[in-house]
Amino acid sequence: MVNVAYAYPWDVVGDPAAAERIAALGVTTVALAASYHSTRAATPFHPAHRVLDVPHSAFYLPVRPKAWGRLTPAAPTWTSPDAYLLAQSALRAAGLRVHAWTVLTHNAHLGAAFPDLLVRNAFGDPYPYALCPSAADVAEYCERLVREVLVAGEPDGLILEGCGPMGFAHQSVHEKTAGAEYDSDLMSLCFCASCAPLYPAATRTRIRTALDTPTADTPHPMDVALGSLADDVRAIRVELAASLRRRLITTARQIAPGIPVTLHANPDPWATGPFAALPVGEPDADVLVGNCWGDPATDAARLTRLADLCTAGQRVGAYVLTLPPRPADPAAQAELLALYAKAGASEFHLYHAGLAGPRRLAAMRQALELASP
Repeated sequence: MVNVAYAYPWDVVGDPAAAERIAALGVTTVALAASYHSTRAATPFHPAHRVLDVPHSAFYLPVRPKAWGRLTPAAPTWTSPDAYLLAQSALRAAGLRVHAWTVLTHNAHLGAAFPDLLVRNAFGDPYPYALCPSAADVAEYCERLVREVLVAGEPDGLILEGCGPMGFAHQSVHEKTAGAEYDSDLMSLCFCASCAPLYPAATRTRIRTALDTPTADTPHPMDVALGSLADDVRAIRVELAASLRRRLITTARQIAPGIPVTLHANPDPWATGPFAALPVGEPDADVLVGNCWGDPATDAARLTRLADLCTAGQRVGAYVLTLPPRPADPAAQAELLALYAKAGASEFHLYHAGLAGPRRLAAMRQALELASP
C-alpha cells in the first residue's frame, strides 16, 4: 500500500521539524503543492505563524517570464518564491518522495485578469475562480504550467488536479448559495465563448428552462433536462476533459518519460471541479485518485468504478479526508481505509498533513498502522 500525505510548501519552509514529522506518519510520499488556489490555512506546528492567509492563486516555483504566454501565474508574497524547491529538498532529506500537486484550472487570480476565459453558466454568469479549458489560452497555460513544474521542479511524480472545467459546486468567496437549491450539474455546464458554439442550438434554452422550472430530484437531472440533446452534450464535455488530459500527459512524458502521473478523477461523465470527468479511463496515467470526503459507501462505489476503468498496471488512490467532520479516531479512520482498500484502492492520499493538529496527526499515523496488511 502506498501512502501519500498532502502538504503545502509553507508547512515545511521555516519549520525545521516539519519534514521529519510528516515522515513519522508512515507515508512514503508527499503531494506538495506546486500551483495552488487562494486559501486561509491553519499551520498548527509552524514556529512563525498559526494561520496563513493566501490571498490569491500562486505558483511556488520561480516564475520565469519567458516560459509563459498570455497567462502568467503569480508568485507568492507570503512565502519564498522558490518555496516548492525548499520544501522538496527538506522532504527528500527526510527520505520522502515528492510529487508535484498541480492545480490547473482553479485560479481566481487569472480569472479576474482574464474574464473572457472564465466558465459561464447558461445565464451568462461568470465563475471567477474557474478558467475554462475549452479556451485555447487556458489549455496552453495548463501545458506551460505542467512543463514548468517538471523542468524547474524536477519532482518524483506529477499529480494533476482540476484537469478539466470547474463547476458551480465549488467554494468561492464566502459561499452563500445553498438556499437557492440550484442543481449543481445544470449550473456547471459552461456557455463561455469557446464552449457555447460546440453545443446543439437549443442547449442553453433547455438548461435555463430546467433551472427556472425545477422538478423533483431525479437520478440524472442533466440527462432529463437535456433530453435528446444529452448524448451530444455529454460527449462534448467528456472530450474537453480528455483532450486537456491527453495534452498534459503527452507533455509530461516528453519532459520526464519515467515520471508517474496521477489524476484526480471522477467516473461521472458530468463531473466538473477538481476531480474531472473520466468515464472511459485514461490508459496513459499511472494512478486514478477518487474523492473520499463524502458518504463512505458512495465514495467506495466511486473507487470501484475507477478500478473497473483501470488497465493492467494502473492503480486507484483514495483521497481521504482526515480533518473535520471526520473524527480524530484511529479505529474509525482505519475502518474507512479498509473499506476503500476493499473497493479497489491501493494508495491512500491523506488530506492534510499540514492542516492537521497534533491529535489528528497521531490518529492518522495510528490509522495507517492499523490498516497495514
